[in-house]
Amino acid sequence: MGRKPTGRPTSFDIAYAAGVSQPTVSRALRGDKSVSANTRARIEAIARDLNYTVDKNASSLRSQRSNTIALLFFEDPTPDESMINPFFLAMLGSITRACADRGLDLLISFQRMEDDWHVQYQDSHRADGLILLGYGDYTKYRERMEQLVRQGTHFARWGSVSSDTSGVTVGTDNVTAGKLAGRHLIESGRRRIAFLGHADDHYPEFAGRYRGLLEAMQDGGIAKDAALQFDALTTEEEGWAAAKGLLDSGAQFDAIFAASDLIAIGAMRALAEAGRRVPQDVAVVGFDDIPAASLTTPPLTTVMQDIRGAGQALVETLLAQIEGRDLPPRKLPGKLVVRGSSGRT
Repeated sequence: MGRKPTGRPTSFDIAYAAGVSQPTVSRALRGDKSVSANTRARIEAIARDLNYTVDKNASSLRSQRSNTIALLFFEDPTPDESMINPFFLAMLGSITRACADRGLDLLISFQRMEDDWHVQYQDSHRADGLILLGYGDYTKYRERMEQLVRQGTHFARWGSVSSDTSGVTVGTDNVTAGKLAGRHLIESGRRRIAFLGHADDHYPEFAGRYRGLLEAMQDGGIAKDAALQFDALTTEEEGWAAAKGLLDSGAQFDAIFAASDLIAIGAMRALAEAGRRVPQDVAVVGFDDIPAASLTTPPLTTVMQDIRGAGQALVETLLAQIEGRDLPPRKLPGKLVVRGSSGRT
């Protein structure tokens, strides 16, 4: 069970005081969920009382791990020079917190299609695994993910959850979330709902949101109208251009569901330029709930993604791979946040 404490406190001293084995102490102090919450709390309390600190270098040598993970952002076009989608910037905090809770260090960089991520990080032992945020055109990205799977690279990514062979994914249940947005607009009296965002295999998250909208419309007895779907990527300029195309087409519409908040914000600018009032003439709903969503005029109704849960799930999923445990892909629920841009007709 353990040995009596002597001199400088060790993990064996904690094991003796807690009445557990030393491996149990090691697992508890690195946040391993195989140790019950009560036992973990008792071990952590004893460690604090003894002023015990984990020797991360020694631990790494024993386990052949760096106790570091790499967070790689896919470059996105942005108005500033950050090249990071603001939604993923918001997720950074939850990932950092989840790593800190487990005693892990975090490296942050960009991912580019031409880079060999496994060589730069895992294979060089700079990191035990990768978390990937963003991916651009998924039909191109999927091949790289399948390559990483074949090479045995430990990674978890945020995106559209599917049953393909592109690695373990954590993401929002986009279809159900899209259905929430569509149902809200229909219940607000809207019948001609446009969708701004790519809706094909190249951008499966957007396609899922569109599918959810169509399911809500079908439930409400509203037929699909392909003329009300306009492609757009996640920038304000793309949203403005898509809404401008919709307006110029002459199609009749009384609502817009945008595949992201940035698209929605750009669309609201195009509507204002055309003299269309929001929400009196056109209701607008976005997706993500980035900080700017509550600052538009009127404030933007949107679907909130579970940022905190996302960070926790991504780190847990990656650690499971590193430790040889299997965790299935995870879908997180979205939550509708109703603000002034989607008032009733």
